[in-house]
Amino acid sequence: MQMPSHSIHPFPYDPFQQRAIDVIDRDTSLFVAAPTGSGKTVLADYVIERSLTRHERVIYTPPIKALSNQKFRDFTARHGDQVGIMTGDVTINPRAPLIIMTTEIYRNTLLEDPARLAAYRWVIFDEIHYLDDPERGTVWEEAILFTPPHINLLALSATIPNVEELAQWIRTVHQRPVDVIEERTRPVPLTVLFQCQNTIFTHHQDLKQDGYRGAEHGMRPRHHRRDGQRWTAPANRIDKLIRELQDHDRFPCIFFTFGRRRTEELAWEISGMSLLSPEERAALRAMFEELCQRFHLTHDRSIEALRHLIDRGVGYHHAGMLPMVKEVLERCFTSRLMKLIVTTETFALGINMPARSVILDTLKKRSDSGFELLRRRAFLQMSGRAGRRGMDEAGFVYLRVNPTHVTYPEVLRLLTADPEPVRSRFNMTYATLLNLYRQHGRALFDLFPKTLYYFQTSGAQREQGLDLMRRKLDLLTSMGYVSPTGLTKKGEFGSWIYGYELMLSELYTEGQLNALDPVALAIFVAAIVFEPRPRTPSPKPHRWSKRLAHICHAPLARIHREETRYRIAPKAKAPAFHLAHAIDAWMSNAPFERLTKLCDVDEGEIVRYFRMTVQVLRELADSPVGDEPLQATAEKAWRRINRDVIDAETQLRL
Repeated sequence: MQMPSHSIHPFPYDPFQQRAIDVIDRDTSLFVAAPTGSGKTVLADYVIERSLTRHERVIYTPPIKALSNQKFRDFTARHGDQVGIMTGDVTINPRAPLIIMTTEIYRNTLLEDPARLAAYRWVIFDEIHYLDDPERGTVWEEAILFTPPHINLLALSATIPNVEELAQWIRTVHQRPVDVIEERTRPVPLTVLFQCQNTIFTHHQDLKQDGYRGAEHGMRPRHHRRDGQRWTAPANRIDKLIRELQDHDRFPCIFFTFGRRRTEELAWEISGMSLLSPEERAALRAMFEELCQRFHLTHDRSIEALRHLIDRGVGYHHAGMLPMVKEVLERCFTSRLMKLIVTTETFALGINMPARSVILDTLKKRSDSGFELLRRRAFLQMSGRAGRRGMDEAGFVYLRVNPTHVTYPEVLRLLTADPEPVRSRFNMTYATLLNLYRQHGRALFDLFPKTLYYFQTSGAQREQGLDLMRRKLDLLTSMGYVSPTGLTKKGEFGSWIYGYELMLSELYTEGQLNALDPVALAIFVAAIVFEPRPRTPSPKPHRWSKRLAHICHAPLARIHREETRYRIAPKAKAPAFHLAHAIDAWMSNAPFERLTKLCDVDEGEIVRYFRMTVQVLRELADSPVGDEPLQATAEKAWRRINRDVIDAETQLRL
């Protein structure tokens, strides 16, 4: 089948894209691995266009919610009311032939209502290397595992070394052909440069010879010289690097760093240099103000500070910012009027923000065990944002190297090593086990040999994985969630609550949830979803905090006792009531600006946790086995929270 005459792609396809399209036209599942920026999105577009033209249905699963929203707008602009979205906190047009689903929602649908997917013919897994994400990887694995055989898979991935292994796993699980296409060449080549000891080096050999002078020929960092005097490398000045980009016409630029505070510090430091002509400044300011008005941000306290940066052609972007403020900055950057944006690495995960240049502020990031060299795959993801297809002949990546912190061999490894293989993070949730037990009883263990974990391991490791499933089911049995004949009422309730099922189910069974009013229920749900950042101070007690902590004490102790008995870790976390005052105030119609004074949490984090609270409350309200009073209370609670800046659907429609 030839490309439809109304194709959205007027340009000729690259050879790997054409090979992929030929496979899609045979209605064959396909795994494509190619560098960031090489044009994998074209293949997703083709599957969607082809499916809609043939009156078939297709599901698109992105790696992050921010990309879900971006894709919803893009697809709606092309396909109108044929597009829907389901992300947990947003549901629009859920019966549309093209549905954007988070991987969690897709997995949940496969478990709870698989008949709903009978009419769909393709599912697109974008950024499928997310399979080895420590927190969410198991969701991706389960989503692939439970996908029915009538649905073809289009798996899109960054460059990884074990593409064939993953494809073979899918072939084994689904007993279907899965073609593999690997592309190693970027359509826009990358040039890597180094800022070291405040000098720009154009080749790593020059970096080794001259950049590491004073650091024992670059073999390892030296903090002290043999004479006892401390050796310190000259600082890499920001202004010199920015002038380098100006002199060589290498804007727009994405400046990656690690840490929210650092993004703001760098943006303000760079703003000492104006990157705009008077005409560009006027155009960017006009666009910024129009967007702020559209998103009702004109008088937001964070906007005034950003205006100064915007007038210099600079912005910053991190998870602590309001989602709508981030979106304003994203749109300013994609307009090509903003010259530089300082951001954290999540900006590299699929969001379509191409640039001519990329800067990496450092090559190591903080971990639980100290500072560690970036993963090769993360480096490729970030550097791959440099070089705009169809606009740039080359992309440029600048690495800021401090020879006292990173050795030359480490730099070389980051440049040349193979990316890390994707490894299974399989760890079924209790809710998944409950849903599988409802369908299969103890025969659910027959599914284990189909997991990627089983495929990638052998011997004792396999036994450990299976044993963990057994221990989790034994815990559910001992706590009264399952019986020899099926799920108990408590088990049915827990099967609808993903991530927080044990605590909520225990309190539901005790009748404690029914005793809460909408505010108290919302405070409690916010407490179980909230994850305090390190060194976050304990909040001032709320009138509900002590009572809610009290009713949680016995069930939490019971859960921990059973988790210890069955050797399950990590243990269920205790509720953290840091947002109690903010939830109470918000549900009493307080303005959003007041909330940051009531908790030591960034604006963006408040929105994120409030939206997570809304999602869990919706699950409680929609549970087919919950008591009507609880369902009514949960619905009242989420509707009172889901307003103004918290309402993701309102933002999506602006």
